[in-house]
Amino acid sequence: MQDVVQSAPAVPAETLREALELYRQLHANPELSGAEERTAAAFADGLRHAGFAVTTGVGGHGVVGRLTNGDGPTVLLRAELDALAVAEQTGLPYASTAVAPGPRGDAVPVMHACGHDLHLACLAGAARVLSDDRDGWRGTVLAVGQPAEETLHGATAMLDDGLYTRWGRPDVALAQHCAPLPAGMVAHGPLMTASSITLEITISGRGGHTATPRHCDDPVVTAALIVMQLQTVRAQHTDPTEPAGLTVGQLTAGTSPNVIAHSATLGVTMRAYSPAALTRMREAVERITRAACAAAESPSEPRIRVVAQSPSNTPDPAVTTRLRDAHRQTFGSARVADWPPSLATEDFPHYTSEGVPTGYWMLGVIGPTQWRSVPGDPATRIARLPGNHSPQFAPYAALALPTGIQALTAATHAWLRRSDATR
Repeated sequence: MQDVVQSAPAVPAETLREALELYRQLHANPELSGAEERTAAAFADGLRHAGFAVTTGVGGHGVVGRLTNGDGPTVLLRAELDALAVAEQTGLPYASTAVAPGPRGDAVPVMHACGHDLHLACLAGAARVLSDDRDGWRGTVLAVGQPAEETLHGATAMLDDGLYTRWGRPDVALAQHCAPLPAGMVAHGPLMTASSITLEITISGRGGHTATPRHCDDPVVTAALIVMQLQTVRAQHTDPTEPAGLTVGQLTAGTSPNVIAHSATLGVTMRAYSPAALTRMREAVERITRAACAAAESPSEPRIRVVAQSPSNTPDPAVTTRLRDAHRQTFGSARVADWPPSLATEDFPHYTSEGVPTGYWMLGVIGPTQWRSVPGDPATRIARLPGNHSPQFAPYAALALPTGIQALTAATHAWLRRSDATR
């Protein structure tokens, strides 16, 4: 991996200007999962401007743009609409100050802390490039703006709303994702090979005055015991050689420090490479929770429900080979890296419905100055730089955006380029 990244491949200046403007607009005005109305409208306008036939409201706020250019395969390109409940700390002139109702109705800050705004801008730019270069390819491009990726609900919602029946089964589905690599690079590999499941656990109590705890059943104490015991699940219920993780990402209870809460809620996410390990972890979490509630004499059984889950995102090997070759031809081998397996998950693997092969790659977004500011080897730098979901996550759009546009267009051409077209 080099400190000095080569210049990004050329994108027409007007297309790049429009894509950058869209990116900054989306970044400054993020919306949470399921509430992406303005984001969807802005993305849809970009596709219409590129000459795509656009349908909105698919599986929620999902957007589907279609451009047919003669007979040939169909390539689906996906980007995500939603942002995260994170308070931005980037200091960017277009930083988000948005606040919106969270899942429980309380106001939360909102930020594009995972790069979905950049993904959308790259796809809108690629749509424009492909539309302006119709002599160079034949087939159909489906540009999909998917809602609710962060909650792992959007892909299935769009598929259930007829994505593959209303627009036809694609020959391949492709996507890219921001990563803390030098901007101007892309990376291929096993990628997100973990499956995940998120549980919402509600522990019942009997609320009352803090002066009389003996007359109450405090669910916060029970929740605290459960959180501590859950830290043993990874060590006790998975093979130590197998990557897996368990995180209690949410713990909510009470409204006042002098009132014993009536209930407490935990949000628990588990990730593992194998479905068997994930099942063992889930069963252990449920046993620990029920045992703790029984020991505390909770007034009722805990309520445990699955709120999100996703299979492993493992791209098709043949598709990955073709994509890597296309990107090496476009960028040169020095700018195409390997990406190791990861416990990160997302809902893109649901696009394999009906046997559709998928391809997925990582898009570098760290600027040269920021990359050089952290000492150490590439792995150390990646670990120390503000990455996805950080309040300081700030893609270097001047390099990442044109690279992302060209990565998508090169990938599309790998399936749709005419045999008699000049490369």
